[in-house]
Amino acid sequence: MSRSRDRLSSVTAGSTIRDGFAVLWVAIKREPWIFTVSTLGSLLFGALTVADAWVLGWSTDNVVLPAFRSGEVDWSGLVAILALFLGVAILRAVGIVARRLGAGVMQYRMQAHYRRDVTRQYLRLPMEWHQRHPTGQLLSNANADVEAAWAPIAPLPMAVGTVAMMAIAVVQMLVTDLVMALVGLLVFPLVILSNIVFQRVQSPLMTRAQALRAEVSEVAHESFDGAMVVKTLGREHEETERFAHKAHQLRDTNVRAGRVRAVFDPVLEALPNLGVLAVLAVGVQRVLDGQADAGDVVTIGYLLTIVAFPIRSLGWLLGEFPRSVVGFQRVSAVLAATGEMSYGDARLARVGTGATLEVDRLGYRYDGGPALLDDLTFTAPPGRTVAVVGATASGKSTLTSLLVRLVDPDRGAIRVDGTDLRDLAAGALAEQVALVPQQAFLFDDTVRGNVALGADVSDEEVWAALRTAQADGFVAALPDGLDARLGERGTTLSGGQRQRLSLARALVRRPRLLIMDDATSAVDPEVEARILAALRGRAHDSGGATVLVVAYRKATIALADEVVYVRGGRVADQGTHGELLVRAPGYAHLVNAYEMEHPDGHAPADGEVVAP
Repeated sequence: MSRSRDRLSSVTAGSTIRDGFAVLWVAIKREPWIFTVSTLGSLLFGALTVADAWVLGWSTDNVVLPAFRSGEVDWSGLVAILALFLGVAILRAVGIVARRLGAGVMQYRMQAHYRRDVTRQYLRLPMEWHQRHPTGQLLSNANADVEAAWAPIAPLPMAVGTVAMMAIAVVQMLVTDLVMALVGLLVFPLVILSNIVFQRVQSPLMTRAQALRAEVSEVAHESFDGAMVVKTLGREHEETERFAHKAHQLRDTNVRAGRVRAVFDPVLEALPNLGVLAVLAVGVQRVLDGQADAGDVVTIGYLLTIVAFPIRSLGWLLGEFPRSVVGFQRVSAVLAATGEMSYGDARLARVGTGATLEVDRLGYRYDGGPALLDDLTFTAPPGRTVAVVGATASGKSTLTSLLVRLVDPDRGAIRVDGTDLRDLAAGALAEQVALVPQQAFLFDDTVRGNVALGADVSDEEVWAALRTAQADGFVAALPDGLDARLGERGTTLSGGQRQRLSLARALVRRPRLLIMDDATSAVDPEVEARILAALRGRAHDSGGATVLVVAYRKATIALADEVVYVRGGRVADQGTHGELLVRAPGYAHLVNAYEMEHPDGHAPADGEVVAP
């Protein structure tokens, strides 16, 4: 990956044309054989297109003109002409098929390669990196930017083949008649100049257009993701206008880029035709002076029209470069991002008892912010239930992210069974530790698919987890039971039902350490009490998972074996609920104030509906 990053960064400086060819070189090195096949097909097409000119010239001098002079048609000559043109056409068709098929396969393979690379990089990078990058931008990187980066592959084999065709045609022109050839080739400096001007004008527009595509995706994703907020606050018009503003900016930028392209393409089309007119004017005079044959004029005029095609194909290739370079740079920025977590090779023993959790002098802060956790230290013994209690913004949810290693601490260590999380192999922690977040996320899948989520578990195990999470009742009442589809994000369920399915997803894996971040906030107290009782019974029957729960309700906290009271990023006190009520006034005030604000013990999650 490091070599790949060096390679990617090497194409971020210099002219657009040079960077565009550098991007294509990456593709050629990645898919050399497909490129070779498509290029050979293009070379065959180019050579046989030039051969058409030779056949045309030969036919003019040896069949057509003699027929005019003699007044008789040589039928053998006509058959020869037909055979030559037919043979050239068939072989040229073979070249076209090889060129187009190879170009298409190469382009789509490169897009697939880089979409996988970008996705793997997203999964490697820590949560703090994702928190700095909007989801819409990440979607744009993996889709629109990848497509833009490899768009020039489609015309690449044709351009390579037509360059060879152009070289062959130029040589044949020079051999046929030096003067007419030089006159025709005077258009080349004008073609080069027009390409340079086009790249300089088009590149900034393409850069802006790719950035706007990401911004449009970001606005759309936010509006769809926050549909409930938008509708309940009557913000449909404002959100539509916000999206329309970005969409119109993208439209205007693309229109400006289209105008530039609309001027460039006709100029590129016209220049070779001007060369043909100049050749015809000079050629007629040279024929009249006896310095050239009519067949030479026809041959060079036709060859110059052939040269016009490579010029146009190069224009198509170079016209894709501004967008390609911008897209590749945006993808490269993702692939070159640092901060991915390193892993060791240790694994946790799979035993029948709960895990021992040690939090040792933990320190963490978000970029540029104050310390959120500072010298936080506590231990959760195996098989015990520990409640973490603290005021809002005291770092409780951040602690849960650290405990499952979504992010790494700035200082200190977290150990499970004496092993630092940073020493564990990739995936080893997830095998025995499960997090149930407050905001439950469900996939557009069946109940079974959401609970098992790829785990090799039986339906009996799924139902057991559902019973512990007090979700078996409403699942059994669904028309298709475990096979019932839940819709995107589980929109067919209430907030409390989603939380219970999220808990069942964690339980079915039989974790030795279960972390619950206010995971029953949308469940009424009676159901929550049954869930906690089932968890304790399950722990007693199976040797006991260690449970760490972020909680607010007295009823929840009272069921814990031990309470860790967090204040100012540190452990202010630790003990049983009853002990802390007596000796920690801040703790007593916090839990009693919560009960006064929520006498029913229920605080729904933002934007969620309480489960029945």
